Amino acid sequence: MTTKSTLKPLLALLLLAGAPIANPTESIAQEVVRQDDDIKQMVNQISAQNLEQLVRKMVSFGTRHTLSTTTSKKEGIGAAREWVKSEFEKYAKTADGRMTVEMDRFVVPADGRRVPQDTEMANVMAVLKGTDPNDSRVFIVGGHLDSRATDVMDAKSKAPGANDDASGVAMVMEMARVMAPHKFPATLLFVAFQGEEQGLYGSSHLAERAKKEGWNLVAMQNNDIVGNSYSAETGLHDNTKVRIFSEGTPANETEEQARLRKILGAESDSPSRNLARYMELVGEKYVDQMDVVLVHRTDRFLRGGDHTPFNRQGYTAVRMSEMNEDFDHQHQDVRKEDGKQYGDLVEFMDFEYLRKNAGVNLATMASLAWAPAAPEKVGVLTYNLTNKTDLQWEAPSKGKKPAGYYVLMRETSSPNWEKRFYVTDTKATLPYSKDNYFFAVQSADKDGHASLPVLPAPVR
Repeated sequence: MTTKSTLKPLLALLLLAGAPIANPTESIAQEVVRQDDDIKQMVNQISAQNLEQLVRKMVSFGTRHTLSTTTSKKEGIGAAREWVKSEFEKYAKTADGRMTVEMDRFVVPADGRRVPQDTEMANVMAVLKGTDPNDSRVFIVGGHLDSRATDVMDAKSKAPGANDDASGVAMVMEMARVMAPHKFPATLLFVAFQGEEQGLYGSSHLAERAKKEGWNLVAMQNNDIVGNSYSAETGLHDNTKVRIFSEGTPANETEEQARLRKILGAESDSPSRNLARYMELVGEKYVDQMDVVLVHRTDRFLRGGDHTPFNRQGYTAVRMSEMNEDFDHQHQDVRKEDGKQYGDLVEFMDFEYLRKNAGVNLATMASLAWAPAAPEKVGVLTYNLTNKTDLQWEAPSKGKKPAGYYVLMRETSSPNWEKRFYVTDTKATLPYSKDNYFFAVQSADKDGHASLPVLPAPVR
């Protein structure tokens, strides 16, 4: 068994997206890293210079406050939305008609808090349509376009929002540019949300729309405050770490789901938590000098983000955020006090760090979109007293047929998957006790692209 002290270096070999293990008793320590050439090429195409130019353009609108002007062509949220839309339309020209651009408008009634009057808002979306008509899966990556000053109701003052969250939107835009020419069987959505600072309104609208329209939404990656690597408060300066926040217990957990969670002891195995693990493993495989840190919380204290409404609707969603936040340049009026500059300005960002974080997101999205759909009806047989583990499942009912499956295993005290076994059947018997380990199953194609893991339910 892999020891805890050696676990992180071995996990960097990426058990979730590498080559199959020929011998089902072989340890991950013996596995060779294999990168997908197309994913690596896309990650390498992400440009720190492009990201900086995108952020600087968003900052040039003065403020992108949700309640700012929508009639000016040079400043305010309205001008910013139209510019993002025009950039998406440029990227769409490289997609042979598969990418469409949408300004998804909606009206938020006055709420007596942060929306004083009925206000029209809009999410700007680029939709890269999947090429397989039998694959209904949808993957979303997003950031929020709106910005704020110290007073969340101040719609007039300068609010550059360079890092919060032009960084996230620039990442989404750069991913759309790079991924547009490529064909994926599933559909990819690149979204610039509005209304995050006023109450997560844009993401709430899209999550509710997805639920109402019955989207097969597999994963949502939220990126908020992802472009700074320095903490003025602690003096830390590190562009090699980024955080992924994920819920443990699903926000809309049903009684039946709660019962199963208690039986399995799976308080740390929600679909969102396993998406975070997937991002760690895939991201570290394709992005050099990057340590993806999993934070087992939905978000930071007293804070929230655009992944939350998706969690509330029962979807798998996580948040990426920089490791060391600089609160002198976040939610601050632009000003100087005692010779010290405050405000969310471009000069306090690290665009090489932002490039790396974009690579983690792109590698995750591409790996999931090229993988088969997850296995269905995954079960662990419990009607025999045995020190082995018998697992069974069904192939995904839609989309391409898997070439095989990965069975993941870890000790119950371990936060990360420690072993993996490759099988081509829809069942597996392992010489490890089901009482002592957690297991999960992924679908995989011939190139090693793997779906999100699915935990087995007891089968009596």
